[in-house]
Amino acid sequence: MTRTLAGKCFCGAVHYEVADEFVYAANCHCSNCRRTTGSAFKPFAGIEREKFRLTAGDDRLLVFGEESGHDAHCGHCGSLLYSVVRDGAFVHVAMGTLVDDPSIRPTAHIFVGSKAKWFTVTDDLPQYKGHVT
Repeated sequence: MTRTLAGKCFCGAVHYEVADEFVYAANCHCSNCRRTTGSAFKPFAGIEREKFRLTAGDDRLLVFGEESGHDAHCGHCGSLLYSVVRDGAFVHVAMGTLVDDPSIRPTAHIFVGSKAKWFTVTDDLPQYKGHVT
């Protein structure tokens, strides 16, 4: 039986469920992830799109991009909840929006070639200039 995790935005207007069956997880340091989160990097976990489901507030979403690739924020509080990637096949869940503890942990830092100069990576995870190769 698959464990289901709950997630939500800061204000609670948007809720989601996701299977605890993430395929990968990483910390992304690209400039887009930094800007959309307001942080040094975005910890995210990737999963097949059909294993992710909005349970409340889908009418409150603010979407930047197209159906096959976009970022979805709460339109009220602005929280980045998830990104649709890989031609619409996967969702990258912003791990900070999970209410429940997932079984996966980030395994790498990606796009460190464009990371914030003021941030120093201090853990032992592998670092990649771009995507994991």
